[in-house]
Amino acid sequence: MLPTINAAQVVTGLTNAGYKCSTDVTYATCTAGAASVWVLTGNHPRPPVVSLHSAGPAEKASAAIAKVLPQALEIAHINERQQITDWFGKQKSTASAQLTAGDWLVDYIVEVDTDEPGVHLTLTDKLCKTNCQAE
Repeated sequence: MLPTINAAQVVTGLTNAGYKCSTDVTYATCTAGAASVWVLTGNHPRPPVVSLHSAGPAEKASAAIAKVLPQALEIAHINERQQITDWFGKQKSTASAQLTAGDWLVDYIVEVDTDEPGVHLTLTDKLCKTNCQAE
């Protein structure tokens, strides 16, 4: 079981793993190839939101996320990473789905008929009580 780490430590881990990271007011965005990992910043014991995104057709975007998902979840010290990774792999023909894995709520969404089609996988910490979402 990996110990809890905060958002800054997650971003440092992603940077050390070769991701290119930048920070705006609320999120650190770390990119590797066609996938990006967004980490909600703040002073929480662990990031309230860890979200993976990839643009493009669903199959291609899902493959890009699948490529980085196990490593990204390990770097973020999300202990349910195997369950989440296995579940993500089963969502290929689904437009949206939801999973509860430990203390994480996992949302999977495929956007097709939008200005920016792609796939989004968002993990939200169910234990977070304040400032848990970007404004």
